[in-house]
Amino acid sequence: MTTKVRLGNQHPTQSVILPYDKEKSMSQRAIDRYQRTGRKCYEWQVNMLNPMMAIDNEGLWIHQKFGFSIPRRNGKTEIVYIVELDALEEGLSILHTAHRISTSHSSFEQVKKLLEDSGYIEGEDFNSIKAKGQERLELYKSGGVIQFRTRTSSGGLGEGFDLLVVDEAQEYTTEQESALKYTVSDSDNPMTIMCGTPPTPVSSGTVFTHYRDKVLFGKSKYSGWAEWSVDEMKDIHDVEAWYNSNPSMGYHLNERKIEAELGEDELDHNVQRLGYWPKYNQKSAISATEWEGLKVSRLPVFKGPVFVGIKYGNDGANVAMSIAVRTLSGKVFVETIDCQSVRNGNQWIINFLKNADVAAVTIDGQSGQSILVKEMKDFRLKSPILPKVSEIINANSSWEQGIFQKTICHNDQPSLTTVVTNCEKRNIGSSGGFGYKSQFDDMDISLMDSALLAHWACVNKKPKAKQQIRY
Repeated sequence: MTTKVRLGNQHPTQSVILPYDKEKSMSQRAIDRYQRTGRKCYEWQVNMLNPMMAIDNEGLWIHQKFGFSIPRRNGKTEIVYIVELDALEEGLSILHTAHRISTSHSSFEQVKKLLEDSGYIEGEDFNSIKAKGQERLELYKSGGVIQFRTRTSSGGLGEGFDLLVVDEAQEYTTEQESALKYTVSDSDNPMTIMCGTPPTPVSSGTVFTHYRDKVLFGKSKYSGWAEWSVDEMKDIHDVEAWYNSNPSMGYHLNERKIEAELGEDELDHNVQRLGYWPKYNQKSAISATEWEGLKVSRLPVFKGPVFVGIKYGNDGANVAMSIAVRTLSGKVFVETIDCQSVRNGNQWIINFLKNADVAAVTIDGQSGQSILVKEMKDFRLKSPILPKVSEIINANSSWEQGIFQKTICHNDQPSLTTVVTNCEKRNIGSSGGFGYKSQFDDMDISLMDSALLAHWACVNKKPKAKQQIRY
């Protein structure tokens, strides 16, 4: 009886993939060429190649840029080699860059071996230049060429390429990107691939992190991303986390190998083995300067009705309420009413809603939402808005736009200011949607969430003329 081998997670834990037709992916062509060497593709590698090599109706790459992060020793660079081997046979020009010369040279040796194992003979079918830092392979039949460079080298940077590979992307700096990104500009169908691991405290690069953030939050066009990671620090002995973050478990990785590498550095294990993205000196998603710029010295003249946002905290401990109202100048004024423990009940909310001229109430948070809805019905108050996930995403995006476009104003309440200027984004769904969370475990984000819900309701409904404002 054969014991079935347990495999690691074969699908990314987090990804943004643009819509594509699987039938129009060049992945199978690349896989067939790779497997001609006697090697086999892992399931997770196939799952990566399908979107990465997808083309549109015009034959252009769906993803003009594609980045991926996978913990060490999983074979992430093998993905790149599969693409490069296919590109060589298609007659394309490729630039493969790495941070270290040893990595660059190793990649040269690997691709050269793939050509040899495919049946190509050096000198007859392909030519190679082996000088370290200037490695080059040319396939005679197709005319495909691949050059291997370190990013500290200027060699090849003045040439044009169809495919740019950025290996060890966690070390990719903005200065290097400025020089390299234009090397594929003249190609009819360019592609840039970035692969690496999350940065460590000593990593010099910022491009990889910024690219990840932009793609995950839907801010980058023609771009894809995939990662195997944990979203929070895990115990180094957490075997389930090993399998979740390492797709090659059960192939060439196993529990014994990981046990042998365990040390005392918990952060290093989480970054290198589990794909954790640490937040080094993480700045608030909304800066104190940005929020300060929206402050008014005195209450503005209101125009239109009051909109109320109510948010029950994710931990079920607190509930916050805020209001939003349009001003005569066309901006939206926001103010927090209160944030209280759910143990105090909802009567303080009911009392406010009974005494104010409220156009609409928006409630979010499963922990107390249904109870408040019932109580509002008992007191014959207008039925509230219970936003869907897509509407929550819109509310957060609208809040961000209002801040950056300076269409929001406030009276600088210390409690709200503290929360707003100490927040960071969190992903919602897989299509670039986002919400906010506090940078601190002991700070409740529900205060800001209630304000942005009120703001969303306010900007999405045309106010009636001549309505008195009381609160």
